[in-house]
Amino acid sequence: MNDQPIGAGAAPPVTHDFFDRVRARLTLDVPAALTDLDAPATRGDLDLDPEMWKRAGVAATRPAAVLVAVVDRTEPGVILTLRTSELSNHAGQIAFPGGKIDKADTGPLAAALREAQEEIGLDAGLIEPLGYLDLYFTFTGFRILPVVARVKPAYRLTLSASEVADAFEVPLAFLMAPANHQRHAREWKGVQRQYYAMPYGERYIWGVTAGILRNLYERLYAT
Repeated sequence: MNDQPIGAGAAPPVTHDFFDRVRARLTLDVPAALTDLDAPATRGDLDLDPEMWKRAGVAATRPAAVLVAVVDRTEPGVILTLRTSELSNHAGQIAFPGGKIDKADTGPLAAALREAQEEIGLDAGLIEPLGYLDLYFTFTGFRILPVVARVKPAYRLTLSASEVADAFEVPLAFLMAPANHQRHAREWKGVQRQYYAMPYGERYIWGVTAGILRNLYERLYAT
């Protein structure tokens, strides 16, 4: 595994104006490519080479949504979960609340809110959806649409024991500091894959979750 820090300048000042940045730079327009596999997609992951996907023998075809829940404090924090070791996908990894979009869901936002309620008991009444990030394709077959949302700090959580081992906040300022964005590579099914990691104390944030957070940084602070 290679360890390559991303040292792109000083960390941006992450304050309460974060929410204004999201409103100004993101929208709640659902991209056609979430469900139309032939539609062009703006994507936020590193695995953009179609030949690499072909060699790996996988395709991202299952629509999913996750909630990037940012708590409205003087110093905002992001709610993350630790998935249980029994889950079939991304077991034991740090993740956002979320999952596949069911037929009963009216769209990706409804799916993200439902999953947040089911997984960690986050009350939808405390959540203000602000905008979608770019699609993120995974080698487990999902095309994920992350929704960034403002969460009132008075929330209380009730974890689903079958899905979530723990839930916690990580300071947004830490996650948006490019010096904390490491770039790694490892072999998977004979293909050399690249991914981001953002270790935070004993919490190892990597893969899809770190990639989505990197996309958040790029959309709000790197341009």
